[in-house]
Amino acid sequence: MAIDLTGLLGAMPQRKASDLHIRVNMPPVYRIHGKLVPAVRDFVTEQDAELMIRRMLSDRQRERFDQEWELDLALDIPSGERFRVCVYRERGNPGIAFRLINTQVPSFRELHLPKVLTKLALSPRGLILVTGVTGSGKSTTLAAMIDYINNHKGVNILTIEDPIEYLHRNNKSIIGQREIGTDCHSYSMGLRQALRQDPDVVLVGEIRDSDTMSIALSAADTGHLVMSTLHTLDSLQTIYRILSFFPPHQHQEVRHLLASTLQAVISQRLLPRSDKPGRLPAVEILIGTGAVKECIIDQGRTAEVRDLIAEGSTQYGMQSFDQSLMWFYQNKAIDLDTALDNATNPDDFQLRVQGIISGSDRGWTEFAQTQSDVDVEALQEDAKTNA
Repeated sequence: MAIDLTGLLGAMPQRKASDLHIRVNMPPVYRIHGKLVPAVRDFVTEQDAELMIRRMLSDRQRERFDQEWELDLALDIPSGERFRVCVYRERGNPGIAFRLINTQVPSFRELHLPKVLTKLALSPRGLILVTGVTGSGKSTTLAAMIDYINNHKGVNILTIEDPIEYLHRNNKSIIGQREIGTDCHSYSMGLRQALRQDPDVVLVGEIRDSDTMSIALSAADTGHLVMSTLHTLDSLQTIYRILSFFPPHQHQEVRHLLASTLQAVISQRLLPRSDKPGRLPAVEILIGTGAVKECIIDQGRTAEVRDLIAEGSTQYGMQSFDQSLMWFYQNKAIDLDTALDNATNPDDFQLRVQGIISGSDRGWTEFAQTQSDVDVEALQEDAKTNA
């Protein structure tokens, strides 16, 4: 085989690559700080890709791939790196996507996430959703939350993942990790079974269907802390996506159930840094306050959630995407073009950069005084490292 797959995977930490893409008739490609970069010049042949897959998969996994034409799994290599792997077919040819997983779960401080997440992670019950596009760091944020619970609280934690990414060791808590295709057949079945195993905290890797959503809401309503992910861009879209899982005649019932269980929606977007190579998470945080619950229940007021987020920074620890962007921009961690490209309202953001804030922007005035609760010292220390 002309392509040294093990060498390519082993070099990813040194190259600062987060992903490796293997496709037929093109060279292997790394994703480094969000940009695609050829790893080597040699092109991958169909025989190369088939041999890579055959060496990675067990007989059972190969049989499943041949039947379903796609498969998710976790892979460890001798040098110690761990990867999330997606094997698939495109135009009849095999393809592979590798995502490098840190063997050590990073802390909130290392990830530059708002400190309010430490409070949310220790919530006794309810539903916490981490949302964003593919590759926005949702799984890493959830792993950091599980790790924080494990280090600060003695509870029974069960995770259902596809595949298992971070491996957690028992500390103050006990942790059981189940993998789709190996330990259970689906998220909904795994979640249903998990509720019979005396859990305090349940992590569901992703909510993909109405059955899983319904069980997750019921579990949160019966006193469990349920954490999961959705592929939505922000908190408001998340509320509408949850409703879309159910037929219209159930929407009002679901609104009441969601309002009674929602602890938080944490939405993320990864941004390129301007002070050093790397990326930072712009984060929108919606907390399930009384006012937010009222807006969820009342269909005519649901869109007001965005205003409540911006206004709730000081009292509740909420923040909008634009507030998060402004904080990183003011601390010289991202440039203005990046901030404007990712802002919800670029024109308003530009005015705020110039110091023009309208009288209706109550939350912005308070946020400008208190700033985001991301650790400033951690950001500055990180900027000095490998700058």
